[in-house]
Amino acid sequence: MRIVLVGPPGAGKGTQAAFLAKNLSIPHISTGDLFRANISKQTELGKLAKSYMDAGNLVPDEVTIAMAKDRMEQSDAVNGFLLDGFPRNVSQAEALDEMLKAESMKLDAVLDLEVPEDEVVKRIAGRRICRNDSAHVFHVTYQAPKAEGVCDTCGGELYQRDDDSEETVRKRLEVYHTQTEPIIDYFKTQGLVVTISALGKVDEVTARAMSALRRDEDGK
Repeated sequence: MRIVLVGPPGAGKGTQAAFLAKNLSIPHISTGDLFRANISKQTELGKLAKSYMDAGNLVPDEVTIAMAKDRMEQSDAVNGFLLDGFPRNVSQAEALDEMLKAESMKLDAVLDLEVPEDEVVKRIAGRRICRNDSAHVFHVTYQAPKAEGVCDTCGGELYQRDDDSEETVRKRLEVYHTQTEPIIDYFKTQGLVVTISALGKVDEVTARAMSALRRDEDGK
């Protein structure tokens, strides 16, 4: 299957992408991983992307599109892939369509993870990270530490990252609504969008997604 995963920040896209890719035996292709891989390997695209990032500028669509195209052409993606973070806007969605069309391929589904805005803010703004080890993550509501502000694992101080503040989260949501959400309407015209609720436990959301994708596949 060839799937695009979309949803607002805090919807759990990364977590769901990993589970779904494993269940479907297809590679999980995330924009973040693409950038990190190209930059660490110092590819021409990586050097180009880094030059924009170092200058504090957004990486142009054509660079992101070229990275995605290169990754989708690798042997493990021949029989399908799950895209996470790409396409990020309508221009990238159109470019993806053109790429697939050139290879006589098409998308099977666009899985839209739906989460109420207040829940997104609650999920992200409630996160607390350990200063000693960023892998130690807690949540003031869903996974509270035994002692407020203290890491259960190592006793380190827990803090809220600047980009996890409510103000920043709401700004990120504005960007999502303005730039990324329109791709849902774009793909709806092609009958590709499958919307599910991303509320509940991780395994419940995965089961919901797998069921929706199977129904969508059977209906085509």
